[in-house]
Amino acid sequence: MARITQATASLIDLEVETVRTDATQSFEKQETIVVDLTTDEGLRGTGYSYTIGTGGRSVIELLRGTLLPQLLGQDSREVEALWRRLHDRTHATTVGAITSLALAAVDTALWDLRCLRSNEPLWRAAGGFRNAVPLYDTENGWLHLGTQELVDGAIAAKAAGWSGTKIKVGKPHIAEDLERLAAVREAVGPGFDLMVDANQAFTSAEAIRRARAFESLDLFWFEEPLPADDVDGHVRLAASTAIPVAVGESMYSLGQFRDYLQRGAATVVQTDVARIGGITPWLKVAHLAEAFNADVCPHFLMELHVSLVAAIPNGRYVEHIPQLRAVTDDEIRLEGGRAVAPEQPGLGISWNRDAMDDRRVA
Repeated sequence: MARITQATASLIDLEVETVRTDATQSFEKQETIVVDLTTDEGLRGTGYSYTIGTGGRSVIELLRGTLLPQLLGQDSREVEALWRRLHDRTHATTVGAITSLALAAVDTALWDLRCLRSNEPLWRAAGGFRNAVPLYDTENGWLHLGTQELVDGAIAAKAAGWSGTKIKVGKPHIAEDLERLAAVREAVGPGFDLMVDANQAFTSAEAIRRARAFESLDLFWFEEPLPADDVDGHVRLAASTAIPVAVGESMYSLGQFRDYLQRGAATVVQTDVARIGGITPWLKVAHLAEAFNADVCPHFLMELHVSLVAAIPNGRYVEHIPQLRAVTDDEIRLEGGRAVAPEQPGLGISWNRDAMDDRRVA
């Protein structure tokens, strides 16, 4: 059989690997929610999700008090059924971040078990489209960095063979954003993708204004220009600019992505495994995006997203922000500006249990 005999959750704090700031916040730490599921066939699946500094203990409480007891004795092969069972159990708190993060930690553990059982890597089990995907850099584009630092980071990314870099925008005056972006564009030339990310900082009018100012820079996308719940504002922005609009890291359900895509409010989908509730709904969003001829370029969690972007035909980019190196024995292999999907069975993450124990806070 494949029945779940033990289900545990723990909270691990990871220090940030570099200072990370944007127009609305700073990345304090990574609260990593880890779920381990053991089955009567002797397998252990490990899944995880995260916050960037707050709320992790609330996720742990939801898992321990409500969700994990529902899994005991259940067939771990029935991934869709278990996801729906837990989702329905938390009906009063969906759609919401705490519930999605909890569901994601369980669902990724179930997918780990699925891949271990079938002796396949995640990229093949989830679709198997290709085994390597293009990278773009975010780590050298944070808002606190000076113009020369942005330029140096972009030049380094291009020299490494990467296809693009992302710069945070949202300086108090539009001239500051323009000066920084223009310097980077001049340094890397026209054959290098340049993305910008506002982290929901603008009003609709200001986003339209800045997009018009940015158009001469040939941007690859304008990410999170407005609050995620302002679909109308995104519709107006998308209609006013030739720059593709990217959204998704702050969206928590398949229906939210459907609304954006149906209304033409975005053309780049950045769904995040943790925030959408796991691999199961992530793949549904990816296939929905394919139906609208939209690219999938997920947010963060590169250690998981490399395999998932490799699994689907409309996976365009993986964001390079490594964050698990303190608690893993290896990291994503990079070759010629591309990330290679792990071949080992499971999620492809080699957890260092001793390092995890050292950082466990709950």
